[in-house]
Amino acid sequence: MTNFTPDNNPVPVDALAAENEQRDRAGRRVRSGWRMLLPTMTPWLALGLFLVAGIIVFAIVGPWLLGDPTTVRNIGMTGPSAEFLLGTTNTGQDVLAQLAVATRGSLVIGFTVGILATALSAFFGIYGAYVGGFADDLFSLLSNVFLVIPGLPLVIVIAGFVPRESRGLWTIAVVLALTSWAAGARVLRAQTLSVRNRDYVAASKISGEASWRVIIVEILPNLLPVLASGFVFAVIAAILGEAGLAFIGLGASNSSTLGTMLYFAQNAFALSVGAWWWFLPPGLIIALLGMGLSLINFSIDEIINPKLKHLRQHRKRARKAAKLEREMAREQHRAQDHESAIEVAAR
Repeated sequence: MTNFTPDNNPVPVDALAAENEQRDRAGRRVRSGWRMLLPTMTPWLALGLFLVAGIIVFAIVGPWLLGDPTTVRNIGMTGPSAEFLLGTTNTGQDVLAQLAVATRGSLVIGFTVGILATALSAFFGIYGAYVGGFADDLFSLLSNVFLVIPGLPLVIVIAGFVPRESRGLWTIAVVLALTSWAAGARVLRAQTLSVRNRDYVAASKISGEASWRVIIVEILPNLLPVLASGFVFAVIAAILGEAGLAFIGLGASNSSTLGTMLYFAQNAFALSVGAWWWFLPPGLIIALLGMGLSLINFSIDEIINPKLKHLRQHRKRARKAAKLEREMAREQHRAQDHESAIEVAAR
């Protein structure tokens, strides 16, 4: 049986069916490949996504729904009430309204640092390893120098040289990004050295593909889980680093973050007077955000290290086998009890 195309050339139906089947298989392979880059949904991953999404929604919606966090009232240091759910500061400002704005500021710094640090890590790690030679040696030297210098003292020194009036959210984000890219660059360099020696990368080079296209099309997709893990880790480190800088007075000026909330609470002796509603909420937000991002990062690690995924599957199968054995043992005991009851009744 034949089919006729618009130019009246007969085409066997079997050939068309084979071509369609080949396209379907290629599409299934592509979809399967992308699914392999996604972490498996587990209760821990769901909890992490729930925590992070909830905090992001609070940071976006909260400042619009709550009042002005800068309004001063003559009711300082009052505890939680129906009017002020998280109480007030020493100047009568609403702590809940401050918390929403501060959470947004910390998230802006965290995600900005994550993007900048990941971009720097990708450039110095992937490009240097692919090109090799002097560029790789120079980038490796820079990475080693930044790894040797302690991170927190370096951040304090750099932030200390920035004038206070110029120390905004973006300045703090740039300072933190410049001190947090080296570790990710080393990991990406090692992964790129492994990927660049594979056959499909060599075939792209031989066919005359440009270096940037080989990196983006052939190498970068294999490193997406590593990049995602590095991004999440950079966000966690940035939020904690900003809180540490703000707590010692080197945070963003004229901006509200979780770290600046803790700084002003400390200066007002909130801990000494027992005003827990002022310093506990920002600390709790930092802890929950770090916990949620860490749970997401653990799930991404399963893609980078398949042994972790196999270990979790092995434990899951072991739990199922143990549960099945317990059920079989209970059924056996019931059968024995039933037989014993029949024997007693027969006597």
